[in-house]
Amino acid sequence: MDALLRRWRIFFPDATNCINLCRKQQQHCRFYHEKKKRLLLSQHFLSMNLREDKLVSQETKMGEMTCKSQRLMLLGGLICPASPGCYHYMPYTVRAMEKLIKVIDREMQVIGGHKVNMPTLCSAKLWRASGRWELMGKELLRLADRHGQEYCLGPTHEEAITDLIASQGLLSYRELPLLLYQITRKFRDEPKPRFGLLRGREFYMKDMYSFDISEEAAYNTYALVCSAYCNIFNSLNLRFVKVQAATGSIGGTMSHEFQLPADIGEDKLMTCTNCDFSVNVELINADQRCCSVCKGELVETKGIEVGHTFFLGTKYSSVFNATFQTSQGKPALAEMGCYGLGVTRILAASIEVLSTEDAIRWPSLIAPYQVCFIPPKKGSKEEEATVLLEGLYDCVAEAVPQLKEDIVLDDRIHLTIGKRLKDVKKLGYPYVIIGGKAALDDPSLFEVWNQNTGENLFLTREAIIDLLSKVPAC
Repeated sequence: MDALLRRWRIFFPDATNCINLCRKQQQHCRFYHEKKKRLLLSQHFLSMNLREDKLVSQETKMGEMTCKSQRLMLLGGLICPASPGCYHYMPYTVRAMEKLIKVIDREMQVIGGHKVNMPTLCSAKLWRASGRWELMGKELLRLADRHGQEYCLGPTHEEAITDLIASQGLLSYRELPLLLYQITRKFRDEPKPRFGLLRGREFYMKDMYSFDISEEAAYNTYALVCSAYCNIFNSLNLRFVKVQAATGSIGGTMSHEFQLPADIGEDKLMTCTNCDFSVNVELINADQRCCSVCKGELVETKGIEVGHTFFLGTKYSSVFNATFQTSQGKPALAEMGCYGLGVTRILAASIEVLSTEDAIRWPSLIAPYQVCFIPPKKGSKEEEATVLLEGLYDCVAEAVPQLKEDIVLDDRIHLTIGKRLKDVKKLGYPYVIIGGKAALDDPSLFEVWNQNTGENLFLTREAIIDLLSKVPAC
């Protein structure tokens, strides 16, 4: 074979250069392919380097920007103002929201929920039939089409879903309970939008509607959904309170709110120091300080409402004639419940209650990305550690496949590590791995920051892989 190659080079002297060129191109393509496999921060669409004074000018009447989550999400470029109460959700926020939706979908489907998608344009005819066209007042965003037909941009869909079920004809009792839900944009004409995603005019909500054969069965379904909500908040490691609440414009005979305790919360709650009883102050006398269950002391706190459930009975099914056929073959009205979760509000509220003043902390399960790798600055004494850190990135991607799409390499090596760490705090990666001087030791040690706990460790490659393998995937 060697002899053939020598003869080849004698008769075709230019072939050697051609072969070498092909080999270089092959190596370059392999290098390019490997780089493309890595998720590089420089290729992410981010609104970085925002200053607080610039944010004030971006927001309409932002002199009262006292909400931590609003300030942090704006500074990190997670949201960008569009108009009062409306925001552009940037890619990191969309990733977090999609992960949260995955968590919600999982729990809703465990209890038998079926996902649907209803029109945003809701007919005024349906809302007038239920009496809520007038009851909701200016909160409804109303419009008319070219034919003069009136609509509202749906803030909730009790009328639409009940009319849909009624249009299907007489359901059999065997088809119930029926649980239908959607996750869509909702609209409310807030008189004073504030606190970023916590109180806006346009937001994402999960709304579920249940149909049952009897009041008893409907109460069982109600309890089932409430339990699923508890599972969602527990999986996010969010401390929450389930409180008795007013039914308001939705109506019904029973209602509960799911609240995240927070100083900036707009709801005032009374919680018992002796038992699990909690209630919104709307339902009790302002001077009541005694628990109605155990006579213990009631203490006032504030909360951010992130979920709300209602036992509706036949309030809507009687209006739209949503019926089913009983086991005796007779028609009967379906007993209903409705259940809402504020998807974008959960995102903002979790940042509000978990974050520090200068660093975002997400619930680990829904962090946009789980790990950020930071190599040393180009031209620094530690520059040789770049190759070692990139090798660690590749090892993690292979050894921990559930995190393959959740790790990012901050390849902006023209910036110092300190500058990039400031940006990392704005985005809220649970884990940050730095290739510094210790990476050049034998064995190589990489600095690992756990941003959610503040813990700082120096670990070997094997120890890092072991640590990250325990990170739950969404």
